[in-house]
Amino acid sequence: MKVAVLDSKGKDTGRKVELSKDVFGIEPNDHAIYLDVKQYLAHQRQGTHKAKERAEIAGSTRKIKKQKGTGTARAGSIKSPVFRGGGRIFGPRPKDYTQKLNKNVKRLARKSALSQKTLDKALVVIEDFGFDTPKTKDFVGVLSALGIENKKSLIILGDNDNNVYLSSRNFKGSEVVKNSELSTYKILNAKSLVLTESAVESIQANLAK
Repeated sequence: MKVAVLDSKGKDTGRKVELSKDVFGIEPNDHAIYLDVKQYLAHQRQGTHKAKERAEIAGSTRKIKKQKGTGTARAGSIKSPVFRGGGRIFGPRPKDYTQKLNKNVKRLARKSALSQKTLDKALVVIEDFGFDTPKTKDFVGVLSALGIENKKSLIILGDNDNNVYLSSRNFKGSEVVKNSELSTYKILNAKSLVLTESAVESIQANLAK
């Protein structure tokens, strides 16, 4: 499967890159995608939620009213959950939300996501590019040349380019990542997927195992 390589100005360079059918041309596995996305979203949760229960509330232990003759239920502590300022019944506790997922399933999910983008014709390959200094205007110019300035996009670089990354931070709707930071969720969350030539080589080397 060959795809034309564009330059940073959106022009055809006349070259083509070969996309591996084992990575970009498989039948998407929806269940593997579901498991990988679920794990990714679960790992975004800090799990630091905490509410004080009755034993953790600071308050007097004095009996607040007499036991009989009030016409209401007995009350032995101001820290009781039935009173304002009392402890919460079965409140949230810190929890670890991490999930285990087999690496072969994760690899299958990423292949499936890339193949889905290829089927949707939402994948573009451009030659490696860079900026002399971080400048949002230059980054927007690249997106405009590719016709995706108004779409949620994900640009995948082969190597870390700090100037390209810094140029993209102020532009809402587009994200720049290295190929090692690629995830199934980020691939599917973008309407357009832009890969540099070096990123294609790295991704195929990592996923074609």
